Amino acid sequence: MEKTFDPKQIEARIARAWDQSDAFRAQAAGRANAEPFTIVIPPPNVTGSLHMGHALNNTLQDILCRYWRMKGRDVLWQPGTDHAGIATQMVVERKLASEGKPDRRTLGRESFLQEVWDWKAQSGGTIINQLKRLGASCDWSRERFTMDEGLSRAVLAFFVRLHEKGLLYKDKRLVNWDPKLLTAISDLEVEQKEVKGSYAWKRGETDKEGNPRGFDAAALGKILDREPGGHLYYLDYAIEGMAFDPADPATCITVATTRPETMLGDTAIAVHPENERLKHLIGRHAILPLVGRRIPIIADDYADPEKGTGAVKITPAHDFNDFDVGKRHGLAMVNLLDKEGRIDLSDPAFATGLSPEALALAERPRFEARKAIVAFLEAAGVLRQVEPHAQQVPHGDRSGVPIEPFLTEQWYVDVKPLAAKAMEWVRSGAITILPANKEADFFRWMENIEPWCVSRQLWWGHQIPAWYGPDGSYVVAESEADARRQAEAKWGTGVTLTRDPDVLDTWFSSALWPFSTLGWPDSTAELTKYYPTSVLVTGADILFFWVARMMMASAALEHEGKPLDVPFRTVYLHGLVRDEKGRKMSKSVGNVLDPLEVIEAMGADALRFTIASFAAQGRDPKLGLKTAEGYRNFCTKLWNASRLAEMYACRRAPGFDPAGATGALNIWAIGEADKALAGIVAGIEGYRFNEAALSAYKFTWNTFCDWYLELAKPVLQGEDGPLKAETQATTAFLLDRIVAMLHPFMPFITEELWQVFGEWAGQKPGLLCVEAWPEPVGRDSAAAEAEIGFVVDLITEIRSARAEMNVPVATLAPVVFVGLDDAAQERVGRATDVLKRLARVSEVQFAPAPPGQSVQLVVRGLVACLPLAGIIDFAAERKRLTTERDKLVKDVEGTMRKLTNPDFLARAPEEVVEENRERVAEAEARMAKIDEALARLG
Repeated sequence: MEKTFDPKQIEARIARAWDQSDAFRAQAAGRANAEPFTIVIPPPNVTGSLHMGHALNNTLQDILCRYWRMKGRDVLWQPGTDHAGIATQMVVERKLASEGKPDRRTLGRESFLQEVWDWKAQSGGTIINQLKRLGASCDWSRERFTMDEGLSRAVLAFFVRLHEKGLLYKDKRLVNWDPKLLTAISDLEVEQKEVKGSYAWKRGETDKEGNPRGFDAAALGKILDREPGGHLYYLDYAIEGMAFDPADPATCITVATTRPETMLGDTAIAVHPENERLKHLIGRHAILPLVGRRIPIIADDYADPEKGTGAVKITPAHDFNDFDVGKRHGLAMVNLLDKEGRIDLSDPAFATGLSPEALALAERPRFEARKAIVAFLEAAGVLRQVEPHAQQVPHGDRSGVPIEPFLTEQWYVDVKPLAAKAMEWVRSGAITILPANKEADFFRWMENIEPWCVSRQLWWGHQIPAWYGPDGSYVVAESEADARRQAEAKWGTGVTLTRDPDVLDTWFSSALWPFSTLGWPDSTAELTKYYPTSVLVTGADILFFWVARMMMASAALEHEGKPLDVPFRTVYLHGLVRDEKGRKMSKSVGNVLDPLEVIEAMGADALRFTIASFAAQGRDPKLGLKTAEGYRNFCTKLWNASRLAEMYACRRAPGFDPAGATGALNIWAIGEADKALAGIVAGIEGYRFNEAALSAYKFTWNTFCDWYLELAKPVLQGEDGPLKAETQATTAFLLDRIVAMLHPFMPFITEELWQVFGEWAGQKPGLLCVEAWPEPVGRDSAAAEAEIGFVVDLITEIRSARAEMNVPVATLAPVVFVGLDDAAQERVGRATDVLKRLARVSEVQFAPAPPGQSVQLVVRGLVACLPLAGIIDFAAERKRLTTERDKLVKDVEGTMRKLTNPDFLARAPEEVVEENRERVAEAEARMAKIDEALARLG
């Protein structure tokens, strides 16, 4: 073996071997009739590059696939990429601009789409190659793309079938509108940013000298230029039939708004029906400033009497809550913006009553209009107050501009009946969601579900299969030929048809992923065998956006005359990758960990094992370079242990039966391997990946490397004989077992070592990735564990006590066993040489009572003492430990004051709260160790 473990050289070679062998193909030789295990990969964006979220998600999937493949299942891990409508269109538009080519609209739709396909052919496979570097064992021969021919046909078929069922229709509703990209976007593409302004002014306020403090429109304008949000504006609306007097609140009703420009679209003011102060105005009308529109004052529970002024302006065409209020009360929907976020006064509601100032707003951008409107309102005497106000402003995650709730006609899916079936699947256990506490989130979303807007105003994507005729109505069909047949039956021959220019939401096609990738709507052998899929592994953040929609898509369809089954049996939802301090990874913070850089520096195995070790169910894994370095050292430890085995000629022995081992050390190690195997199996099958990884780690590093090899050295270095031969064979057996158990987590180094071990034995081994998963030996190891386990525990306790008591490393000390019977003395006597070698023990003694100034240890019921008189100062050690403990107590008390302070819990970022909780846990653990040390000092 090479002296140094070199992951770069190994990973490239092993990846080629896997690729050339087709080891990851579904229906591989010998497995065609095996029980299937199916996972569909959450398709990464075709524009994407591997980030830590991908690394987490795909590592966990790969652990499952490699494990079940070794268990003999016919594994299909279905790979592919998503066309990523907005992201890809933006990438190609930027590419055209950088190359000096005409923009999208100049090129025209057909030419632009050809540019996109050209880009996809050249650059769209980047993330697939990066997944291969991670070691993902997908069936790469089956790679799909959400806009390939087969999946595109599935999308059209799905659209048509939803329409035939009456579940898909056109409607005019509010959507998240991106005024820069000029398209509706999904909630997941909306990023909330907190903003807070700094301008404050109140009508009638005076300065220190008693002079009226004037409104400074220019100062406010400069602030709004930097950030248009972050202020609350109090506006007075005159009551119809009363002469408005700014000094008399009875002549007006005051509303507060963060978006004063939307007042142009107000069609009512809402007051809570039990608002004692304002309910006398319900049924009257207010006059809209600047516009002159007469709007009703209505009663609605939406208006919180304790919030703001108690009165809420209702702008149904520009606020989602107001839209619902408007529907309840039959209010007019007045749209005051165009698609680019400019003031649009073309609505009939603006036909009369507009002031010159209002007319001057036409075609002005929304935030310029905001500044002008605030100035106009102040001049008119109806601006009462401006105050800084922290608010969450929705922004497009791609465009970076504030999103507008916008009233527009779009295509919708009525998902309520489909959600009911999806919830039934979860309640009945047909689908299991893990962690179980995520079920509450699932039901909360599904029980309050709204129609799904599935149309987008883009060019890149699946164009909606609807064709419009001369009267504006439409036909829906899977092809233009089918559409024409329907159109001629409806409008007559020779009719001119125009296809809907919009495309479908990317989630619409990815909702079909579990069955479209297997050939639906055709009846294929793959669909019959591999559907429903076994498990879905994805992020908890897309439980609604993707997971629930896949359920609803399946619930909407039939196949071969029967309702389509569930899309998956289990959903495992992992958390969000955070840095070592628990913070979200962010480029602005500078704490992003690039998985490719980690792989380059430390190897894919180190990264994967780091991920698995921190992937606790229901927790956000905290990853950093230090943790990855620790597991790189783990790889090195395994490599060096294998080199040690090579040095001692530990090779696979023909005919060796571990169940027939006779040496106590060998029997003990084989039994411990069985325990580790059981822990790994339970962890992987129970989706407790961190527990599985911990079982593998503890056996490999602690049991095998630290104890078994150390305890076996005298035999391995001794003269040849039956015990030495058995120990060599046992060492080889345990190494084979270790690499097999570790393979799902660390595939590259284990595959390499498997080949090396085979060569030592003169064999030409096959690939480890398709070897059978180890079976437990089943040897009764209780007696061996009683003997060897006692020695391990005793040495561990002696080492720990020496460290706690500050005993110099080079100092030898005796160990005195108290009150032992003959059998126990004989048992200890057999361990004397080991204790001297590994525990820095000078001699072993037996006594009826503990010697003075000794540290007492209790190990499996036996009392052992370390006489330390003259070696340490007992009084000084007590003082040192007590001082440390007192400091820890103060730290814990201070931290707990924060953690029990509701204000701190409400204001502090989640990662800060978690960091404080961890600090308390670490301090309490250290205090427990100190208490043990003080007790030992007597």
